[in-house]
Amino acid sequence: MIHVFMNETLKAYCDAANIVFTRCRPYRKNDQAFVEQKNGAVVRRMVGYRRFEGLEAATLLAELYRSARLFVNFFQPSFKLIAKQRDGARVLKTYSAPTTPHQRLAADARAPEARAHLQEIYAALDPVALLRDIRGAQERLAALAETQPVAHPAAASQSIDLFLASLRTAWKDGAMRPTDRPIVKAKRGRRRPDPLIRATPDLRKWFEAEPWRTGSELLYRLQVEYPGAYPNKLLRTLQRRLKCWRSEQANALLFVPAEKALLGHEGTTTQ
Repeated sequence: MIHVFMNETLKAYCDAANIVFTRCRPYRKNDQAFVEQKNGAVVRRMVGYRRFEGLEAATLLAELYRSARLFVNFFQPSFKLIAKQRDGARVLKTYSAPTTPHQRLAADARAPEARAHLQEIYAALDPVALLRDIRGAQERLAALAETQPVAHPAAASQSIDLFLASLRTAWKDGAMRPTDRPIVKAKRGRRRPDPLIRATPDLRKWFEAEPWRTGSELLYRLQVEYPGAYPNKLLRTLQRRLKCWRSEQANALLFVPAEKALLGHEGTTTQ
């Protein structure tokens, strides 16, 4: 029995219950495959790979697991490996028909009391409502990981009719789990001082007067105005600066502000 982490409380409990901790066999890192395989199939698919900390995250995870446990065990069928047969280099595998964990337990005659109890739970469940609750908890977890304000559970919930309407076109957007949203990383800022900060007003003035000038021409003029201050290695930096300025000019021409467009339209006259 191996745990990823173990604290003093867990160790004291295991000592009192005579639970022995052992290591996996040498060169057998996959000894815990049947335990760990559900981390990727259930937990990671539900929660994602973001980092969650604090009591608020623990509350949301408990809410998500409460709905996910019922949805996976009662409404999500899966295959089970029955037998394997090797034919030379090929391995032929035989699987059972896809059934849910609840159906497998109900078909087992060794647990009649548990079967009756689980049947009562199953009769009171609504898979659409469980899926809606899962999506709501995932939305709030993703917002919490992005340090956005987390909505109150009552305010974040929506009606079953609206949720069903959203499922009709959900297949067009691919993965619909909110925890699958890409992590937006902040752009890297400048690591060193701007070498053209003092000459930027002059460069901007020259550019606005003659926007067709190239970076080489403007750098040559800058070297004439300030001898020995701006070497040739700044050409690439100046070209990037010109690219940003030209992009600003193009946006100003293509996307005219609404106020200017309205004034221009009112100022026109018909002949």
